[in-house]
Amino acid sequence: MSHGIDPLRFEPPAVSGHPTGLNWARGLMGLTARVIRPSFEPEGRVVRVVGLALEASGLRAAIGDQCRVFLDADPLTATRWVDAEVVGFAGQNTYLMPLESMRGLAPGCWVQNLGAAVRVPLGDDLLGRVLDARGQPLDGGVPLFGEVPVDLQGRGNNPLKRRPIREPLDVGVRAINALLTVGRGQRMGIFAGSGVGKSVLLGMMTRYTEAEVIVVGLIGERGREVREFVAEILDESARSRAVVIAAPADASPLMRLHGANLATAIAEYFRDRGQQVLLLMDSLTRYAQAQREIGLAIGEPPATKGYPPSVFARLPALVERAGNGESATGSMTAFYTVLVEGDDQNDPIADAARAILDGHIVLSRAIAERGRYPAIDIEASISRLAPALIDPEQLDMTHRFKQLMSTYNQSRDLLAVGAYRRGQDVRLDRAIDAQPDLEAFLRQPIDERASLAESFDALDALMHHGT
Repeated sequence: MSHGIDPLRFEPPAVSGHPTGLNWARGLMGLTARVIRPSFEPEGRVVRVVGLALEASGLRAAIGDQCRVFLDADPLTATRWVDAEVVGFAGQNTYLMPLESMRGLAPGCWVQNLGAAVRVPLGDDLLGRVLDARGQPLDGGVPLFGEVPVDLQGRGNNPLKRRPIREPLDVGVRAINALLTVGRGQRMGIFAGSGVGKSVLLGMMTRYTEAEVIVVGLIGERGREVREFVAEILDESARSRAVVIAAPADASPLMRLHGANLATAIAEYFRDRGQQVLLLMDSLTRYAQAQREIGLAIGEPPATKGYPPSVFARLPALVERAGNGESATGSMTAFYTVLVEGDDQNDPIADAARAILDGHIVLSRAIAERGRYPAIDIEASISRLAPALIDPEQLDMTHRFKQLMSTYNQSRDLLAVGAYRRGQDVRLDRAIDAQPDLEAFLRQPIDERASLAESFDALDALMHHGT
C-alpha cells in the first residue's frame, strides 16, 4: 500500500451522498468492500409504513435477518433506533416487522442489516430468571452474560431417532395423573375459555411436576397476570429451577413470536444436555394471533376465519420441536394452553392444535361455575399415550370412571326436573350414588399435591370400594 493506511484499521470519513464513505474508499485504495467495510453500514432506507410493517428499499437481507432502523438522520452518530426483522419481500422492496414501538420513525430512515443470528444467554444462569423475548432480564436482577447465537426456529428432528415415550410423568394433579396419564416427552393441549383456571392449573403443574428444569412462556397474556404468575403461583422451589419468558399483550407481534420460539429454544438446550424439561406455553392461540397480524400486515390473504395459511404452517413447526430428542436421557414434556374463543371447541386454532398434539385437557366453564377446580371435563379430554403408559387394570379403571361420569351427565336434565325414578336403570343408579365421590376425586386445591402413586391408589379405592 502506497498511502500509508492500514486497510484493516481504516475507517472512511462521511462523504456527501455516501454516509459511510465506502465508495470514496474503494476509489482511493482499490480495496474490496469485505476488507474495509466498517461496522456501521446502512444498506437501505424506509420508504413506506403499512400498518404494522415497514417497507425498505435497497436493503440486502434474507428472511429472518435482524435489522436496525436508525431514527436519527446520521446513522454514524445515531443514539435512537428500532430493531426489526425481515418478514417478506415485494419486488425490490423488503418488509420489516419492528420488535418495539415505531414512535419517531420517518420516511428515509436508514436500515442496517445485522445478520441472522439472535444472541441470548444460555446456561444455568437462566434458572430463576424472568426474561423478555430478546433474553433481557425483566426481574431487575444482574445482567446475563455469555450470550451465544441461537436459532429461534430450532433444527429439524429425525422422527426415527426420537426416543419413544414409555415413562409416565408425575404432574402432581390427581385427575391428570390417574385419568389422563402423561408421558415424558408428550405434547398436551389445555383447551379453555377465559377465566376458567388455566393459569392456576399451569401453576400446579409447575410446582408439582417432577422436572429438573421448567420453562414457562407467557405469550400475549395480560401484564398483571405475568406478575401474579411469577410472584404468587410459582413457589420458591419451582422458581429456583424455572425460566420465565414473558411477551405480554402489549408487546409487538414479532416479540410474541420470538417469546414462544425463545422459550422452546431454551427448553431444547436443557433437553439436549440430558435433563428432564417441562415446557409450559400460555398460550398457543396468542402465538397464532401474532402470526396472523404479521401475515395480514405484509399482504398475505386471510383464509379460515381471518387466519392466513402461514399460521397453520407455523403451529406444527413450533410444536414438533417439543418432545423427546435423540438424547438417551433428556426429555421435553410440553403443555400448551389454547384459548377457545366463545367456548367454541371448533375454533380454527383449537381444531388445528388437536390434530398436532398428543392429547388435550378440556376445561369447562360449566364445571368452573359449579365451583369444582381444576375444571377438567374428563369426558371431553384424552391422553393418546395413556394406554402405553399404564397397565391394563389401571386403564380399565379409567374407562369405568369415565363411563360413570358420562352416564350421570347424559341424564342430568332428567334428574333436574325429577323425571327419573330410582330403579329404572341400574347403571344410572350406580352413577348417581357414585357422583359425590367422583366429584371429590376430581376436586383438588392449588396447595395440595397428589403423586402418581397416590392418584392411582385413590382411583383404585374409589372404583373397587366406593362404587
